[in-house]
Amino acid sequence: MIPTEPRWKSYLVETTGPIFTPEQCQMIINAGRSEPKVTASVGSTQGIKGGVIDTKTRTSHISWIPFKKMTEMYKQLDKVMKQTNGNHFGFDGMQITEMAQYTEYPEGGFYDWHTDNDVNMQNEPPVRKISMTCLLSPEHEFEGGDLELMKEGKAVKLKQGHAIFFASFVRHRVAPVTRGNRKSLVMWFGGTPFR
Repeated sequence: MIPTEPRWKSYLVETTGPIFTPEQCQMIINAGRSEPKVTASVGSTQGIKGGVIDTKTRTSHISWIPFKKMTEMYKQLDKVMKQTNGNHFGFDGMQITEMAQYTEYPEGGFYDWHTDNDVNMQNEPPVRKISMTCLLSPEHEFEGGDLELMKEGKAVKLKQGHAIFFASFVRHRVAPVTRGNRKSLVMWFGGTPFR
């Protein structure tokens, strides 16, 4: 008999409600804006190792939110991730392994098709298994900027404070922002190596 995955498994999971209130979203925006802002690079871990600025692939500004600065935010993210993992992914040993990335996509900003982990494990520690994007902006503040997963046109229309969790090996992109400024929180969660 050919083995099959359990029917409860899913590698794309939208939250049914907000994980952060509008007030909490603004607190996260303020925290992100208070940290050093850098132009986002590609091919790096935490914006540090080996990244290059490539405006044909990615145009946005990012900062990293320290754990000690937003402990309640990290506790909430850990709680929601563990519930989501238990109900949908079933990955082993999941935990927060990296700081949260605050991202702003100005008009014209985008991030072309990519995955959040590497095929070469020399570049990979920690093991990224689940990625998350949470929309911090009210939806009326920008146009475009859709998060597309797997293929063009398969877009997720998030509302403020809502998030999507997806397997880090799923191909995705942020389409160009055509008006305004899209603000989001991005997280990666790691666990024991895939086997």
